[in-house]
Amino acid sequence: MIETVFRTEGVPAAERFGYWRECMTRLLCPMDMSSDDDSTFRAETRLLQLGALSIWPGAMQQSMRCRRTPRLIRQSDPENYHLSLPMNGSMAVSQAGREAVHGADEMYVVDTSQPYECRVFDGPLRGVGLEVPKSLVPLPVHTVGRLLTRRMRAQEGVGALLGGFLARLAEDSAAYKPADEQRLETVLIDLFTATLAHHLDADDDLPPETRHRTLPLRIRTFIQHHLHDPGLTPGAIAAAHHISTSYLHALFRNQDRTVSAWIRHQRLEHARRDLADRAHYTAPVHRIAARWGFTHHAVFTRAFTAAYGLSPRDYRHQVHAASSSDPGPTKPRSLGTAL
Repeated sequence: MIETVFRTEGVPAAERFGYWRECMTRLLCPMDMSSDDDSTFRAETRLLQLGALSIWPGAMQQSMRCRRTPRLIRQSDPENYHLSLPMNGSMAVSQAGREAVHGADEMYVVDTSQPYECRVFDGPLRGVGLEVPKSLVPLPVHTVGRLLTRRMRAQEGVGALLGGFLARLAEDSAAYKPADEQRLETVLIDLFTATLAHHLDADDDLPPETRHRTLPLRIRTFIQHHLHDPGLTPGAIAAAHHISTSYLHALFRNQDRTVSAWIRHQRLEHARRDLADRAHYTAPVHRIAARWGFTHHAVFTRAFTAAYGLSPRDYRHQVHAASSSDPGPTKPRSLGTAL
């Protein structure tokens, strides 16, 4: 993954905003940009090139306004969808006769082929941008047009998968090898497309191969949202996704765990985190177990002890005793979280 860093630090103060405007206009698309704080403007971003996709983790401290006009579109158009994911701060955007203000974890999309305007309010602002060529998105342009500027939550449903994937790529880009690039590009395109389709209620418009690749991700998100339900069984999961139970098991066949084992592992991990959380220190162990779908305390105790080598009570005591004398609490062996 090719990474390039752009920052105003080190540029003379009087030239900082001009430098930033030149970089963004050259690398994204031609835009009119201005700032009320151009003499004190501070910003930085990293461009991560993932095949045909561009990922932009960045931050800025002052306000900024950018406009993409018909004249600039005629001048140059990369024909991209640009997704913005603020992680803190807020942004206002208008396009296609609609306008909205988006805060932390509220993604939105604009189309570089249509005029738009974005405003960053007084900082700080931190977030991630994603540029995807429209030719790689298997949804009609006029259909995606209904979604421009609309709020898409990055903490629930398919949007959480996309937001989490972008955040992880931004935080840990050095962990990936060149051989991973094509696979990561495919996953990111599928997540982006599935997020658009979800908000458009247009799953039927997705090609079969995209639906097939995103189905396991949607199933895992469904499981995470229903861990508290004792009735979360393979049969219930299959029915909720309109597939057979045998097909559900087939989706997990190449993974380290069966679907039932993965549900149990996720429940144990959430219970373990609650037991280690001082905010839940006074909550009875059986209530924490029930919160994560364990209806029988004895079954929970046996499963927890087998997984972590300590009973739930002993684990809680060990973690909190260690944290009271050492800022780095002792952790038991972990089963990991990857499927």
